[in-house]
Amino acid sequence: MLTKKEPPHYLGHRRRLKDRLMENSRALADYEVLELLLGYVNVRRDNKPLAKELMARFGGVRGALLAREEELRTVPGIGTGALEFVTLWREVWARFHEQPLRDRALLNNPELVAEMARSRLGAKEREELWMALLDAKNRLIAWEQVSQGTVDQAVIYPREILGAALRHKACGIILVHNHPSGDPRPSPDDLAMTRRIAGAAREVDLRVLDHVIVTAGGYFSFQAEGMM
Repeated sequence: MLTKKEPPHYLGHRRRLKDRLMENSRALADYEVLELLLGYVNVRRDNKPLAKELMARFGGVRGALLAREEELRTVPGIGTGALEFVTLWREVWARFHEQPLRDRALLNNPELVAEMARSRLGAKEREELWMALLDAKNRLIAWEQVSQGTVDQAVIYPREILGAALRHKACGIILVHNHPSGDPRPSPDDLAMTRRIAGAAREVDLRVLDHVIVTAGGYFSFQAEGMM
């Protein structure tokens, strides 16, 4: 006679976690939040050990979700589905932070620029150069990627920067790029590049208002440091 197969133990545990989530989401431990997220990717497995391993390796939920792809691939149990999920989560998070800035009347605070940029660039493994294009009243017109480089250098083409600014009829530019090393302080190349672009912009009556360098946990503003 056939016997009914018992459902896996983790299904009941997951259901209880979800009930607790809906009752009081702040009552969940950090690893339990991560465990529930992983449950939407690894549906047919117990995700508690993986969640705890990610917490231990990367120091918390933030560290786990911002870990670089090459680091995540070294964790047993992280497959293609989990990597795709983390990439999707980061894109949602980046767009969440970009939308308020698109709606702001003024973009005149380096911290606002850094917050937007960190959500998209903070965990990148290669340097990327982006720019915020502003009108005459410092209102944001566009937020665009200019180039992608290596782990320690972004490829810079002033012609592309000025071309995009003219195409959008911008009056001002804020340059933004990331440092995968985790140190936001500008390098000599960063200083030279900023001067070169600022000089070229003056030739076509454009203002370079700031250059913001971001990492996952911090930022450096040329304007705030009196370097613009």
